[in-house]
Amino acid sequence: MQLQETSDNKQYLKKSTLWLMAIGAGLVVANNYYNQPLLGMIAKELGESEAATSRIAMFTQIGYAAGLLLIIPLGDMFKRKRIILIDFIFIIISLLIFAYSKSLTVMITASFFIGLTSVVPQIFVPIAAQLSSPEEKGKNVGIVMSGLLIGILASRVFSGVLGEYIGWREVFYIAAGIMVVLGILIAWLLPEMQPTFKGTYSQLMGSIARYTKELPNLRLTSLRGALSFGAFSVFWTTLTFRLEQAPFYQGSDVAGLLGLIGIIGALAASVTGAISGKINKNIIITISSILMVLSWVAFGLLGNSYTGLIIGIIFLDMGLQSMHVTNQTIVFATHPEASNRLNTVYMVSYFVGGSIGTLLGGIAWQHYGWNGVVAVGSTFVVLCLIIHLLLHNKKRYRV
Repeated sequence: MQLQETSDNKQYLKKSTLWLMAIGAGLVVANNYYNQPLLGMIAKELGESEAATSRIAMFTQIGYAAGLLLIIPLGDMFKRKRIILIDFIFIIISLLIFAYSKSLTVMITASFFIGLTSVVPQIFVPIAAQLSSPEEKGKNVGIVMSGLLIGILASRVFSGVLGEYIGWREVFYIAAGIMVVLGILIAWLLPEMQPTFKGTYSQLMGSIARYTKELPNLRLTSLRGALSFGAFSVFWTTLTFRLEQAPFYQGSDVAGLLGLIGIIGALAASVTGAISGKINKNIIITISSILMVLSWVAFGLLGNSYTGLIIGIIFLDMGLQSMHVTNQTIVFATHPEASNRLNTVYMVSYFVGGSIGTLLGGIAWQHYGWNGVVAVGSTFVVLCLIIHLLLHNKKRYRV
């Protein structure tokens, strides 16, 4: 059977649908990050080392990358609303298993499936792009991304504070309840969209490889995304361990509350989306990369004070989110009919980078403490900046 692709852009994106997707993206993606401020608490309860417990966060990200690769492309092949609602059943089951589990092995397994199933936001983002007019595309993608990114950051506040006062297991029971309510709202309000791909699953996956091979900018944006999110994950995975030591001596609630600072960066996503059509995208990415480099300078020089951590968090999140939205705007502009598959390539790379950052951050913390963490995070962002500066002016990478 030959590949047959059609574009369904005749629908218009309603504001109510846009905000449902923005809020829903934040609530679903939060499932991947509830564990991060709680890792120290879980390690103590299970009697496990901090490095071993950090694998919970790592396997959540690996699961998310697997879900992006295996599930998200189906959004071009089947009705997206049906995929989302089936997926919600497995999100709820995975959260409940994690909440009830008594061993690290079971938690790691449940974490993988939490990540695997919590990929719904990456179906919402292409919907926003596909149903938007060209002049509204960047803005609407930015709104959904802001919801997603605020969800990432607010999740740490939510889980950190609740975990400190009512227990970490209750955080995941509540999360499962939230998913039940959200699933009902999506079933009621989200419009149905027809598939844009006609063919077999093997042809669908083969087309992903073809697009990756044929689109140099897809490869470059994916590499930038992987390196930047790797640096982000290095910091947030180890922050709770850092705060437990001198001079802070704080628990999961403070680690979570610092996530509020990052919301400033998340709001930058909507601003970046709005101006992405007016300013050269390579300039935005260069500025974003420099901000992330400066964040790790702050963590290294001022990391023994709240001032240093706060400055670093603002720069890190602003840089990452601005780059992320710009990268996705570049990706979606090439082949709108294949938006889910292109997003799959980008986001799989993004979360593979995040899982590597989590792994290396945990190892660096165990052997070299905060200085090791700073060295690893700095390496990620400096590589990102160098690769971008070397390649973005070459003809095949220009945007």
